[in-house]
Amino acid sequence: MRRREFITLVGGVAAWPVGALAQQPDEVRRIGVLVNTAADDPEAQTNVAAFKQALQQLGWSESRNLRIDYRGATGDAERIQTAVKELVALQPHVILTRSTPVTAAFLKQTRTIPIVFTVVSDPVGERFVESLARPGGNATGFTNVEPSLTGK
Repeated sequence: MRRREFITLVGGVAAWPVGALAQQPDEVRRIGVLVNTAADDPEAQTNVAAFKQALQQLGWSESRNLRIDYRGATGDAERIQTAVKELVALQPHVILTRSTPVTAAFLKQTRTIPIVFTVVSDPVGERFVESLARPGGNATGFTNVEPSLTGK
């Protein structure tokens, strides 16, 4: 499996759809995950469980072909920076972020590791991506606001 296919897989799982089973890779793939909540937060634990379950349904298992390095930042800017540096140092194949501050912190640290973001309100305005249709760079993801709905 190529790197771009793996990034697409993680991006699809981040949105929680279930698709066809992925090919089994020859090596263990590593995902770095950083959310802006405590690791023991009930909602965060529910989201991580759903993420792992969706990956498993797609043929990815931590016991077989996947390693997930998970960090929680609890909204603390210093903790975010520490966690970002830790995860970038691990050189994951892809990084999954959840929140604007976490995504911004990663993009300051790396422009080579692919980043899939979620729960970001304005990825174009924050300059995470060039446009929603063609993100460019190493970041892509899902926005939690559709600007055309603002006037409604």
